Amino acid sequence: MRFLAVTSMRNEGAFLLEWLAHHRATGFTDFLVFSNDCDDGTDAMLDRLAALGWLSHVRNPGPWDEGPQWAALKAADRHPLVRAADWILVCDVDEFVNIHAGDHTLPALLAALPEASAIALTWRFFGNAGVVRYQDRPVTETFTRAAPAVLNWPWRAAMFKTLFRNDGSYRKLGVHRPRSPDRDRLAALRWHDGSGRRLSGSFLNQRVFSDYGQDNFGLVQLNHYALGAMESFVVKRDRGRANRGGDFDMGYWIERNFCDVEDRSIQALAPARAALQAELMDDPELSRLHARAVAWRHARFAALMERESARALLGQLLMAPPSRALSAEAAEVVLTHARRAAARRKTTD
Repeated sequence: MRFLAVTSMRNEGAFLLEWLAHHRATGFTDFLVFSNDCDDGTDAMLDRLAALGWLSHVRNPGPWDEGPQWAALKAADRHPLVRAADWILVCDVDEFVNIHAGDHTLPALLAALPEASAIALTWRFFGNAGVVRYQDRPVTETFTRAAPAVLNWPWRAAMFKTLFRNDGSYRKLGVHRPRSPDRDRLAALRWHDGSGRRLSGSFLNQRVFSDYGQDNFGLVQLNHYALGAMESFVVKRDRGRANRGGDFDMGYWIERNFCDVEDRSIQALAPARAALQAELMDDPELSRLHARAVAWRHARFAALMERESARALLGQLLMAPPSRALSAEAAEVVLTHARRAAARRKTTD
C-alpha cells in the first residue's frame, strides 16, 4: 500500500525534518514536496533529502496565475507519484496527522474504516500557550495546549484535509479535498469524519469543513500548529499566505489560539519520530542545512524587529490572552446571522 503526502514549502527548513520523520512513522511511504522562493535553504534541504531517497522534490519558481500552492497541485496532478499512490493527503508543514486507532498508523486507521473512500481529517488547533521565543525543538513537544474536542465557533476550526483513496473517483488534487469528481461514482463513495461517522451530501463533492459543535477526533485528528512561537508568527506574517491574498493578522491569531486542554496524544509516535529524525540529522549535510535554517529564522526575526509594524504585531501578541471557546449559546449569536445571510443568498441566486 502506497500512502502519498503532497505539500508545498517556503522557508520551512527549521521544521521540515520533524514533519517528515513524524509522517514516515505514521505510515506515509512517499512524499512529493514543491518549493518556491526559499531564503532559508529549504530547497537545498529538499534536494538532499531527495538524493537520500526520502522524498521527491520539485522546484516551483513561478510566475503563477493562482499562487504557488495551486500551481504545485496542478503540477502534482501529472506527477508519477500521484498516479502510483493508493491513498493521498495534501497537507502543510504545520499540520500533523494524529491517529488514535490501533498502533497510531495509517494501516490501523484504514482497518478501523475498511470501506472508506475518503476520511476528513479535521483540524485541531494547538495554541501558542504564551511561548514567545522560537527555539529549535520539536513543535509536537513544545505546543501541547489545544482547542477543546467540541468547538462551537469559529467555523474555520472545523476545516479538514482529506485522506482519500486514489481510485479515479476524483481527477484533481485540492488544498482541502480532492476535486473534479467522477459524477457516476459519487453515490458509491463512502466518506467518514475523524470519529468514523458516515458523511454524505456536499461532503462528496464540495464541502471543506466538518460539522462543528461535535467531537470529530475519535479515530484521527489533524494537529494544526498554525501559530507557533510569537517570534515565528512574526516571521510567518512576513512570508505571507501560500494560496491566496491576505495577511496573518491578529484576527488569524485569535481564531486559532485555543489553549483550553492539554493534548499529548501525538506523543504515542514520539519514539519512532525521534529515531527517524535522529537518523536524518546523522547526515552531516542535512545537519548543516538544518542549522542554517534555524539561524536564518533567528536572523530574520531580528531584522523584522527594525520595522515598527513587526514590533507592533509582537506587542499585540504579548498582550493578547488565549482565545475563549464559545458556548453553544454564545456561538448562536454569530450562527443566526450566518444562516440568515445564507438564506438571503439563496433567494437572490
